[in-house]
Amino acid sequence: MLSIRLMRMGAKKKPFYRVVVAEKSMPRDGRFVEILGYYNPLTDPPEIKIDEEKLFSWIKKGAKPTDTVRSLIKRVKAKVGSDS
Repeated sequence: MLSIRLMRMGAKKKPFYRVVVAEKSMPRDGRFVEILGYYNPLTDPPEIKIDEEKLFSWIKKGAKPTDTVRSLIKRVKAKVGSDS
């Protein structure tokens, strides 16, 4: 089963995350299928960039986002809604 989750990058004490599609049984930082975007919690406000077209295409194919990724998606949608 595929999941859409965060993959930790960056140095010690300086996290940076990629939003990836990966097999659920793979390790957190292991093999993945595709990169969908990134999340940088160290900037103010936190920087989130997700390719929504790819994201929804993977969701249609059956990939399930984790709770954390789901909350990031909501934050991106809220930000897009407030900009217009």
